[in-house]
Amino acid sequence: MEKQINAFLEFIKEDKKLSDNTLQSYKRDIVQYRNYVNENKLNYLKVTDEEMKNYLDYLAQIGKKSSTISRNLASTRSFYQFLLRNKKVKKDPTEKLKSPKVEKKIPSILSSQEIELLLQQPKDIDLKGIRDKAMLEFAYATGMRVSEIIGLSIEDLNLKEGFVTCRTGGRQRNIPLGALSLKALKEYIENSRPILIKNENEKAVFVNTNGKRLTRQGFWKIVKFYKEQAHITKDITPHVLRHSFATHLLQNGADLKSIQTMLGHSDISSTQIYMQFQDESIKNIYKHAHPRA
Repeated sequence: MEKQINAFLEFIKEDKKLSDNTLQSYKRDIVQYRNYVNENKLNYLKVTDEEMKNYLDYLAQIGKKSSTISRNLASTRSFYQFLLRNKKVKKDPTEKLKSPKVEKKIPSILSSQEIELLLQQPKDIDLKGIRDKAMLEFAYATGMRVSEIIGLSIEDLNLKEGFVTCRTGGRQRNIPLGALSLKALKEYIENSRPILIKNENEKAVFVNTNGKRLTRQGFWKIVKFYKEQAHITKDITPHVLRHSFATHLLQNGADLKSIQTMLGHSDISSTQIYMQFQDESIKNIYKHAHPRA
């Protein structure tokens, strides 16, 4: 089984051009399934529909969320489809199984006033403050994922034309930079980053005080620090800035397809979750604008 798992992971890495995070998710799911198969002395090449259903029930029993079980099923299904194409199995035992219903969570967002307050916190009077201001402005201006932001290299920036190229899983998208974000980014690139980096060969856009590429944890701590400085009571993670970016664009008239492109969503249904906030915005506009409201 180990040999087939490795072959499968290699296949999806090369064929689907997935991001490292997605590949790691597939690996975790398949390894968990392998452990279950071994513990229950099953032959993975002859697993029945019923035995596969028992596996999903087991995941629920050990407290896995519906979203995790659904992802596990999708990963395992991909694995068996791979085995089927390579004639290792005669049928896919996941074929008739349905994913558990997953409720889409309402994303947490900041109001425009809260965003303004958060972005005012970093003071561009020292190297770290200049970097932090550029980074928070950039995160809100682009709506990029944390992994995408910390993975950026200098050549991905086009400061002259005012956009950034985001490369994820073999795909790329160009995202425009607003005037304020561009100003803060230029200040950082010109006056802070050259002093922070210890090695001129360092390609990372955002670096820590040791001159190395900033980590996900480092980014999260910076956001948390300024959230506390701003006395904002909501939980704020870097992903909240992404949600806020999408919601504020939609509320101010951007079309859903453009937002989908900027966010890098492969399926527009992932972007449609922000429509609920637009509905509230429209209600407020109606109340204030309609003479009979």
